[in-house]
Amino acid sequence: MFKLSLMPRERKFFVLFEQGAQNTVKIAQQLRDLVYIWENIKERVETITDLEHQGDAITHEIVAQLHRTFVTPFDREDIALLANALDDITDFIQSTADSMLLFRVEHPTDSAKQLADIVVQAAVEIEKAISELYKGIDKNRLLKQCTEINRLENLGDSVHRSAIAELFANANDFSYLIKWREIYEHMETAIDRCEDVANILEGVALKYA
Repeated sequence: MFKLSLMPRERKFFVLFEQGAQNTVKIAQQLRDLVYIWENIKERVETITDLEHQGDAITHEIVAQLHRTFVTPFDREDIALLANALDDITDFIQSTADSMLLFRVEHPTDSAKQLADIVVQAAVEIEKAISELYKGIDKNRLLKQCTEINRLENLGDSVHRSAIAELFANANDFSYLIKWREIYEHMETAIDRCEDVANILEGVALKYA
């Protein structure tokens, strides 16, 4: 199958995007560990916060490279959008963990565990898709991975709707409802941002097919 080799190949962008994707997987896995192993909460949240800061540093370096590079491997706008979308995922994962700590959650719900699982699955697919950029764009393979991320986003929407419906169906404790609605919103938004990454990569695939 024909694969486009991007020229010039500015490897530093691909290296940074791979680092960003790997960091996204790590922080997603930490969130999943947090909700499944509900102990040492403060320390686990601090680990997530450190990973979010690492994501920020990678994003800043990508932006700095954009300012220093005359010819980029693909559209400058797409590079900036992709960097920001990856950064948003880590931001909302960190917001999820921080909210759980701030609200003194007694124990995570089953819905939170399901959403955390989906975040990890989507992050892993993003890492696979971004690794394809380094090799050269295989449109069909990249689009297939983007389709899987979109499927996971739809699944996340379904779990989120069910979680919110369950909250309101058992709304005896208003403060509990408010706390978990915000936590669920952060988790669902993190999954939405994974779909944003997929949409950007899909656009890149189609442009360079």
